[in-house]
Amino acid sequence: MRVTEDAQVIMKAALNAALPDTAVKKALTELPAYKGKLILIAIGKAAWQMADAAYRVLGERIDGGIVITKHGHSQGPIGPLEIREAGHPVPDEASYTATQAAIDLVTPLGAEDLVLFLISGGGSALFEKPLIDTAELDDITRQLLACGADIVEMNTLRKRLSAVKGGKFAQLCAPAQVFSVVLSDILGDPMDMIASGPAYPDSATCSQAKAIVEKYSLKLSPKALALLETETPKELHNVRSQITGSVRQLCAAAAESAAELNYEPVLLTADLSCEAREAGSFLAAIAQTHRGDGKSLAYIAGGETVVRLTGKGLGGRNQEIALSAARGIDGIEDCAVFSLGSDGTDGPTDAAGGICTGESAEKLREAGLDPDAVLRENDAYHALKAIDGLLFTGPTGTNVNDLSCLLLRR
Repeated sequence: MRVTEDAQVIMKAALNAALPDTAVKKALTELPAYKGKLILIAIGKAAWQMADAAYRVLGERIDGGIVITKHGHSQGPIGPLEIREAGHPVPDEASYTATQAAIDLVTPLGAEDLVLFLISGGGSALFEKPLIDTAELDDITRQLLACGADIVEMNTLRKRLSAVKGGKFAQLCAPAQVFSVVLSDILGDPMDMIASGPAYPDSATCSQAKAIVEKYSLKLSPKALALLETETPKELHNVRSQITGSVRQLCAAAAESAAELNYEPVLLTADLSCEAREAGSFLAAIAQTHRGDGKSLAYIAGGETVVRLTGKGLGGRNQEIALSAARGIDGIEDCAVFSLGSDGTDGPTDAAGGICTGESAEKLREAGLDPDAVLRENDAYHALKAIDGLLFTGPTGTNVNDLSCLLLRR
């Protein structure tokens, strides 16, 4: 189908525009002066790409450093930098040992030294030194994921249970200066929430953290509850920070690519925040309303939805968006809804997201699958796999939220 070919072109153009290379190089023109060592620390799902871009600019000026990224996201050696892969969305032992290695690099530094700190989404799990038992930290993370807590809520708690989050890593770097370059994966670009703000003053309070525990009836040990009473740093005098990219750039590139394919692009929002299946149903409702408009239309939304776990299947929020939309666009010709994570992964799967067309619902019926039952079981992955509706990109090197799009080709 031509519409699915168009979807692939738009996805590729959007992802290419969201790669951090150019943004990192631009940010480095503001690198502060220093007389001592330059140490590079990169964390997050885009850490390798950001570190590689920085090394191509700075080269031998970098005295050492470490790159901590998700398992499977490294693309090889970078100069003198140590490359570590670790767990996401739940931290693993590799997360803890890599973080300790980063701490060991920065703690001996003096006032004339500089830490170049490259931060991207996923850093909350990848960069961690817990103040509670690791088994409990894993359990709390799983509780938050299962109840549909958003990223801000998750990070508000993580900061208080960690020795490096909520500005604490910047304190460990002192008296060295820190120049942080941040690739945003959170709506509104809250600097203290991206990767749980390891080098930024924390705006959240103890009372807000405790309210989240009450809201979701989370089970925490007495030690963890006591840590929620300890306030995080509200001022950091050794840090300069700069945002390099966000989901708005992703959406703008998708709109530009759609226009080149003779679609009329309509940016719905760059702040999509709701349950994934609701987002899919909404895009399908738009398709029903505009199916007879007589022109090609591309409705674009960026953001980050959530999945409320009601079953034990396999999937991710972008796959749920596509599968949910399949019901509403059933039978509409030259119509497609796709949704993908800009980092190339969607939930605990190897897929970046999913795509459904006006034919997908019929294919699901032929395969003996009921979309409503599949969604209740949170098993979008296997349903989409059965109808060739999964999207695969592999690790992309960036991480700026998700892109969802409805295409109506006329």
